Amino acid sequence: MPPVAGARDPLAEEFLDYLANERNASPRTVKAYRQALTAFATEIKRPWKKCVAKDFRDYLFAIMKRGQARSYVRLQFSALRSFYQFLAARKRLQFNPVRDVQLPKLEKKLPLVLTRQQVEELLQAPLRAPKQRAAPDWMPLRDTAIMELFYSSGLRLSELAALDVTDVDLYTESVRVFGKGRKERVCPVGLPALEAIQKYRAAAGVHSGPLFINKSRKRISPRSIWLVLKRYLRLTSIPISVSPHKLRHSFATHMLDRGADLRSV
Repeated sequence: MPPVAGARDPLAEEFLDYLANERNASPRTVKAYRQALTAFATEIKRPWKKCVAKDFRDYLFAIMKRGQARSYVRLQFSALRSFYQFLAARKRLQFNPVRDVQLPKLEKKLPLVLTRQQVEELLQAPLRAPKQRAAPDWMPLRDTAIMELFYSSGLRLSELAALDVTDVDLYTESVRVFGKGRKERVCPVGLPALEAIQKYRAAAGVHSGPLFINKSRKRISPRSIWLVLKRYLRLTSIPISVSPHKLRHSFATHMLDRGADLRSV
């Protein structure tokens, strides 16, 4: 007869009472552990005392393959491990089968890579978006220039914000960047990005100093650039949960597809 599934299981109830009354576990923790034990018992369909290490390994691998969150897998393992430690301490069984079981290594999800169609959708968003109240007329052109340069170069948001007008070289089609530790490097830039920068500068009257400015004509911050990106992400089919790092990874992937050197990305 499977433990916990259906009727209340005496061993599980004894453990849960111990958590609540002797360990002062919160009702939320007790509920989570009850659900974890029930889930395992429902799947394995074997009495607690007859379970072996392979049962736990198979179960953990099974829920991992279903795409369950890492936190969920860890909770299942923690609940089962604690339960069997309790049973062993109370002499309810002779051997703890979970003792030699380790949590399977959780594979990291592959970084999200946007399609070229999604990137085009994002790059076109500033000129299609409704105009914000009190925003200067040149603001959409600035946002387009930021995103075109971000896509073309794969720069970090902090590096984009730190650019000065003099860092852009139209003749060599490149930008000079001061990265971590003030280390200087030169990044090639595509013509669409350079043209977008020229249109923005002409409209905003930016001739010297910071390349990208806010409506107060001060240097834009990295956080403001991210807010700009998030605003336009909402207008596209791209998941809003995408991070700056994932965007850079997508852009770097496209750059490599176009023949860029990985060391320059």
